[in-house]
Amino acid sequence: MRRRQQDDCDLLVIGGGVAGFYAALCAATESDVVVLTKGPIRTTATYLAQGGVAAAVGADDKPALHAEDTISAGRGLSRPSAVSALASEAAARVADLVDLGVEFDPGLGLEGGHSRARVVHAGGAATGRQIAHALAERVVDHPRISVREGERALALWSTGSRCVGVTTDSGAITARATLLATGGAAALWQRTTNPLGAVGDGIAMAYRAGAGVADLEFVQFHPTALPGSGVLLSEALRGAGAVLLDDSGHRFTDELAPRDVVAREIGARGTALLDLRPVDRDRFPSVIGSLEDAGFDPAVEPVPVSPAAHYTMGGVVTDLDGRTELPGLYAAGECACTGVHGANRLASNSLLECLVFGRRAALASVAEPELPVRLGTPPVAAPAEKVTSAVRRSLW
Repeated sequence: MRRRQQDDCDLLVIGGGVAGFYAALCAATESDVVVLTKGPIRTTATYLAQGGVAAAVGADDKPALHAEDTISAGRGLSRPSAVSALASEAAARVADLVDLGVEFDPGLGLEGGHSRARVVHAGGAATGRQIAHALAERVVDHPRISVREGERALALWSTGSRCVGVTTDSGAITARATLLATGGAAALWQRTTNPLGAVGDGIAMAYRAGAGVADLEFVQFHPTALPGSGVLLSEALRGAGAVLLDDSGHRFTDELAPRDVVAREIGARGTALLDLRPVDRDRFPSVIGSLEDAGFDPAVEPVPVSPAAHYTMGGVVTDLDGRTELPGLYAAGECACTGVHGANRLASNSLLECLVFGRRAALASVAEPELPVRLGTPPVAAPAEKVTSAVRRSLW
């Protein structure tokens, strides 16, 4: 294979979901940005995100209430300063999405763990897809952003205790700042709602390069996935009136309790049934279509559900501006650990986290100094698909 010449940029973004694309757009007003994605840009976990974006924009709501709900769902282990940043900047980030062309549905949704209806949705349960599509269009058209699809990052490149870029399967890229936006690791489990590429490779790269990681034991299991598939039945369905039933047809839990509570209740029963008959199913065409494709008619009878690995709360340790313990290296989104989620993520805080901390990391990266004249030789590393495959077969 012919190797490309070494390239350089101001900001290198590894990952093509909401965190990576939004950060690239925020930085591109002052920086030349390269976005690296190991697969097509429309196969990230963002495109599968059915939940919305939580923001205290209702007349009966305020950021302090959003922060209280986030800390409560996180079992008191959330970092208060990170929660404050998330909740206080949420409304501005939603406004940014509107300016970028995202068309949100009318009204606000109520989801598990929220004390107010504060979740904005687009296309019913297709919020992640619509946000990602809008961002991708802007990124691809931006004159200062270069997107490289199908190029896999193999190892971070550091010299003099500073990250200076990355080695890929096509060569090496140097950058004044490198931002990891590689997602989580929930695809390591046999039952998962994640795309197969979400195996924590960015977290592993950061750890090998000397950056700290934390809270990796905190993995959220979404309560309502279709057994034997990766089809997720959105929290918004329960917010719209869907009811959880046991084998005898009896309701057994509060459908809008935090996800860890509902997942344990279902796990104790093995499976449960989600009754969608009380829901206006026309509001959720993508979910209903997936169920019908799987052979179910939710208008006639309840649908079986069980928990599946969904979200990684821990990751690469960062400050509130995405800086890791390795100078020059930033992280945002699911691969980062700001401490905002504690032990359990509040519903619809994930896309919001990508926006808030992706932007903060992008703005901070602009101040990174020029690279040293002498960088040394980039590292050589091979992908770890064999290890990943072995772990995936055993984890449940």
